[in-house]
Amino acid sequence: MRILMACAAFPPFIDGGGPISAMMIAKLLLAAGHDLEVVNVSGEDKHEIYDGVPVHRLKTLNIDWNYRLPRPGWKKLIWHALENFNPRAYVVMRREIRRFKPDIVLTDSIENINVATWAAAKSSGVPVCHILRSAFLLCWKASMRRGDDNCVRACSSCQASSYGKKVLSRYVDAVIGETDFIIGRHTEHDYFPNASTHRVLGAVPPVVGSAPRAAPTGPMRFGFIGVHDPVKGLDTLALAAHRLVNNPDVRFAIAGNSKSDYSKSLPQKFPAENTKFLGWTKPDDFFPQIDVLVVPSLFREPFGRVVIEAFAQGVPVIGARSGGIPESIDPGSDGYLFDPGDDVGLAKQIAEMAANPQAIPALSRAALEAAGRYEPQKIAAGYQAVFARLRPDLVKPAGESAAKEPARTPETPRVAQETG
Repeated sequence: MRILMACAAFPPFIDGGGPISAMMIAKLLLAAGHDLEVVNVSGEDKHEIYDGVPVHRLKTLNIDWNYRLPRPGWKKLIWHALENFNPRAYVVMRREIRRFKPDIVLTDSIENINVATWAAAKSSGVPVCHILRSAFLLCWKASMRRGDDNCVRACSSCQASSYGKKVLSRYVDAVIGETDFIIGRHTEHDYFPNASTHRVLGAVPPVVGSAPRAAPTGPMRFGFIGVHDPVKGLDTLALAAHRLVNNPDVRFAIAGNSKSDYSKSLPQKFPAENTKFLGWTKPDDFFPQIDVLVVPSLFREPFGRVVIEAFAQGVPVIGARSGGIPESIDPGSDGYLFDPGDDVGLAKQIAEMAANPQAIPALSRAALEAAGRYEPQKIAAGYQAVFARLRPDLVKPAGESAAKEPARTPETPRVAQETG
């Protein structure tokens, strides 16, 4: 199929896991034989091949494109208002659809590329599939948090400021989420009334040659990697570290950073006796330094990609029961769960694991087995099954010669059929 993939953000612009996930999906679909082009907003108009993926970068469609940079209040108001329907985005994306002539429009998140893309596709007679990666459609902050608390439902101000997004969601034909949690967050607010919903797990790069971890012979090393932000639950981890400061079997390693004052203050929050700060560290360099990953998020993570990245390297995970994180962890098998914000419960779980290092090899084997569910081939098959439902007219009849089929691995048709 010809797929026009409209992305909120795409590498090299990386502000989290979203752009990385978008790149992985684009590569998977290209490898499956689809003719794909990515369209995203980056402040300039140019066509390029980025890491093997055809990309059309567009000039700013909204009042500005890099919403991560500081802006005056009036600019924020205009930007958010236009995100409910941007006429300029409608015209530009309709032009892109006419130029590329796709069989499917795939939107990966929707900021900047705009919900108007859905209307442009519908007016052009092209089915739309949307990938959910955050709560941006429900909440102007995309976090569904107010102060230090998670919102049970979208508040009245968020519902009012997101009304246009909800209305235009009727033009989406299929919705993909990496967890049931993120799909349910939207459907319970009556988004995507005409769309089928599909849970397709998030892909992670395979780690070649990963072997189960041996039982630690010294102190057990518990680690955190990610953006240093209060919603990531680092204060909970710091309190747990203080509770275990006299436990000789426990050590902590903290990787990642940010430019915030909060990030600068973190070394003072943790006890220096048992904690080491590594700064910005590549995951491939970080995971060999730890025995167990801790994901203490207070924020209800849509997916929690770092859990699977740890599993792929044979590292078990202690995760908070927050958002989609519990969907990835099988307690007692490949990790454990605790209530978000409960530093007492977290410290107890860490102490119990440190007292039983012989359990690490079995936990590590289970983690590697769990990572197998996220293999690229299986994820690609999930997308293939969704696309086949959207465009059954383009699906090859069972008896047709395989010589006419785009290149793919022999197992893909069987797996796709099971997924569908």
